[in-house]
Amino acid sequence: MPSPGKGSPAKTGSRPNSHRLTPASRASFARVANKIKMGKKLEKGLKEKNASAVSQDEENPNKTPEPYSCTGNFQADFTELCRRNSMTYIPPIIPRARPPTVMGHTESGKPDKGKGKAPQAPVEPDPDPEQDLDGEGIEAPPKTFTIKEKFEYFKPSVQVEMENFDKPDTVTEIYIRGWKIVEPIMEIFKQCWPKMAKLHTINLWNCGLSGEVITILASTITEIPEMRNLVLDGNTVVEENWHELMGEESPIQNLSLRHCGITDKGAEQIGQALGSTKRCNTKLISLNLSGNRITDVGAEHIALGLRMNRNLMSLSLASNFIGDKGASKIAEILSRFPLTHEEVVERRKHFSEKDFPERNKSPPGSRREGSKDRPASVRSQSHMDKDKKGSKASAKKKDPKGKDAKEEEKHDKTKKKEKEDKTLTKKGDKSGTVGGRSSGASIAADTKGTKGKGKGKDKTKQAAQEVEDLSGGEVVNPLTDVADFIDGQLWVSGNRVLINLNLSRNKIAESGMNNLLKAMQYQTTILMDNKSGGTGLMRIALLKNKISQEHEVMRKLNDIMLHKDPYYKQPPQTPDVQSTT
Repeated sequence: MPSPGKGSPAKTGSRPNSHRLTPASRASFARVANKIKMGKKLEKGLKEKNASAVSQDEENPNKTPEPYSCTGNFQADFTELCRRNSMTYIPPIIPRARPPTVMGHTESGKPDKGKGKAPQAPVEPDPDPEQDLDGEGIEAPPKTFTIKEKFEYFKPSVQVEMENFDKPDTVTEIYIRGWKIVEPIMEIFKQCWPKMAKLHTINLWNCGLSGEVITILASTITEIPEMRNLVLDGNTVVEENWHELMGEESPIQNLSLRHCGITDKGAEQIGQALGSTKRCNTKLISLNLSGNRITDVGAEHIALGLRMNRNLMSLSLASNFIGDKGASKIAEILSRFPLTHEEVVERRKHFSEKDFPERNKSPPGSRREGSKDRPASVRSQSHMDKDKKGSKASAKKKDPKGKDAKEEEKHDKTKKKEKEDKTLTKKGDKSGTVGGRSSGASIAADTKGTKGKGKGKDKTKQAAQEVEDLSGGEVVNPLTDVADFIDGQLWVSGNRVLINLNLSRNKIAESGMNNLLKAMQYQTTILMDNKSGGTGLMRIALLKNKISQEHEVMRKLNDIMLHKDPYYKQPPQTPDVQSTT
């Protein structure tokens, strides 16, 4: 039979019967097809629901998420708050770099010695150096530093110090270097830092701070429980509102503002924050203002703040533009100074409050306050007086030789002592003193006159001990301190709480140094008699001013301060010198 051509139709009956679909198979195929269609419909519905939810979120972009409550974990809190603020780059929080430790040595630099320690693992030998194509050895990189990718070191990061690196909630110090901190970042810090229970140091170096950021920072540090140290070096702020960091509620003890471009305007506000007749800073211990643009005017304002401040112990004004006027004003505050009219008024208020503490208190309420007749309090007081007199008389009749008689004898003795004290104070007032004690100028004369009297020395020692016991270690208010009436003015002793002063690299000449020398001489004389007000200046730095170190004034000043320096050690004496002494 001839084969069919290409165009000839195929025979329909050539298909075998085994390939035909039965009714049961057709029904199962239909069921599978329906399930597939239903699955596609479900997927389509879910996609439509998701798309509608996304469209609703896009329609309500102003919908605020739930507020985030910080937990004290700085890394988690900071990352989450930055993500919520839609920040494109979140600065990582990394531990602060430390120098590598030498094997077999402790942190103190001493080798580990002792018995009972676990055996150390054997040190693995260094691998063989790699070789280049020429067969020469390639020098391995040193192990004293780590290599990072290009510009990785300059990316913003937050460096932290922790008590325990296994516990992220033990951050104690925060260091941010060289990237600008704007208001949104500071607002995030304001939420994180108050929850950190062990944070005590914040260092923001060269961060381009603004006046608004300083205001936010000032309100933040008051909420940090253990905050003590704040370093803001290298931040030039146009507003110069640094005084906000030294408010009444500020817990800062050590404040560093080096190279911040502070002028006399900022120095005036800092001086007012240090102290005035109405209030004083009672927390700040150390203040560093070196490397700024403070002149004599700004130094005078800072000196005015030191008149009433009795808490600051260290002050640095190095590398400024302070001359003889500013140095003389500081020397006046260190020796003694006359009180102004406003200070005299405040002094009288203090004494009046001490003498009559219940003067301003309102009388207790009575039952007949609203009556128009005589007040019930007066009438009840008279009745109380009568009752007291009657009870005293009856007690005396019953027990004339009992406790009441002894109390009367004690009362008479105290009256006699008070009369004697009044006569002594009157004699002291005639000699030109206020408060019953002699001035610093008369102390030297009194000590000269009583050198050969042993009894006088014992009395002065007892008096000094009594004054120290009464003070209880507390600093005396300068307004209530002993004053001398000289030429119609009240003079009080200066600031003896400040123990460290740095005036290096300024423009102080001979006259300013001479005034500083007189102030140190005055402090040495007054400390011989009374040490309750402080130890006085113990260290002073005056290098690189407009006067040579070989000058006579500088030699005298160095001789006085040399023995007061707590770090000074006398050179060891030779046996010949010891035998002669």
